[in-house]
Amino acid sequence: MKKSFVLFMALIFLGMNFCAEKLDIEAEKAKVKEVLQGYVTSIENEDMALYAKVMAHDEGMVNFGSGAADQIVGWKALEKVILGQNAALSGTKITASDETIRISPDGKFAWATSLWNFKAMIGEQALELPVRCTWILEKREAGWVIVHFHKSVGT
Repeated sequence: MKKSFVLFMALIFLGMNFCAEKLDIEAEKAKVKEVLQGYVTSIENEDMALYAKVMAHDEGMVNFGSGAADQIVGWKALEKVILGQNAALSGTKITASDETIRISPDGKFAWATSLWNFKAMIGEQALELPVRCTWILEKREAGWVIVHFHKSVGT
């Protein structure tokens, strides 16, 4: 009787594993890459609707910009920062390189890094910065969104 129970439980366990949906890591990486590209496109085009789509709207999220005091807490503060950035900059062009994307084993979180060559105009003054980016994304019901970023200017 005991052997039958153990065999029955083993078969149930194997059946659950066999029926479990396998995570397609490469497909998830491609979706994350789309979100990160959407972020870049939203900044280059000053497209706040696209920016709002790729970002989480959590009031407790914390993001870090490239300045020493650039701790941005919550969606409303982030939106204000980006609107100010859009007003101050024009002709923004971002060239991303050295992207890495990792997906958590459960497929609910991703983290990524990239290097940017950031070019823009501030009035008549050209600006060019090497920016290092770190991203954390969460897969929610509507898809992947950025829940945290950290950017710093390389030297």
